[in-house]
Amino acid sequence: MRTLSITGTPPNNLPEEGPTKSTVTLPITTFETLKSVYGLAGRQTEGLLHSLFELMQVSLSVPEHSTVSRRKATLSVPLTVHPNSSSIHLVVDSTEVKVYEEGEWKTRQHGISKRRTWRKLHVPVNESTGEIRAAEVTLNKVHDSEGDLLDNTDASVEQVSADGAYDTRHCYEMLQQKGAKAVIPPRKNAKL
Repeated sequence: MRTLSITGTPPNNLPEEGPTKSTVTLPITTFETLKSVYGLAGRQTEGLLHSLFELMQVSLSVPEHSTVSRRKATLSVPLTVHPNSSSIHLVVDSTEVKVYEEGEWKTRQHGISKRRTWRKLHVPVNESTGEIRAAEVTLNKVHDSEGDLLDNTDASVEQVSADGAYDTRHCYEMLQQKGAKAVIPPRKNAKL
């Protein structure tokens, strides 16, 4: 059986040459991904990896949870956007995100408050790859159709699908200028 290491430190029988701590990101990202996906604590994730490697009959050393905790603070994970050779199909929607601040504590302690803080997150997603192509955060007063998300997208857009909130003249005009086909259902109160 071949001895491998995912901790960035070589096994005992190999020379000490190799990548530095700053270049070895695979063990930390693997550890943190499993920790996040399964909702585990650091020690539990370490045990899970030990068990997985034992079941796979692979001799891999597992980073200690304390080492992962120290190193993840300085970890730089590049998020790459794959270039498209052809036009893409975007699916656009928005969601409201609640912002917690001092007023929220008062509301929980003393009852209903008139002041609530929300923000809207507008996100266009590439339909075929699931990649988020842009993101925009606005105040909750801004209507879904008022954002200019296509300006932040570097790829050529062939089609845009959205819900009825985007059924406005502004959206259709913007999509026509970009040369994109609009797939937007009419709103309930739409008039032709």
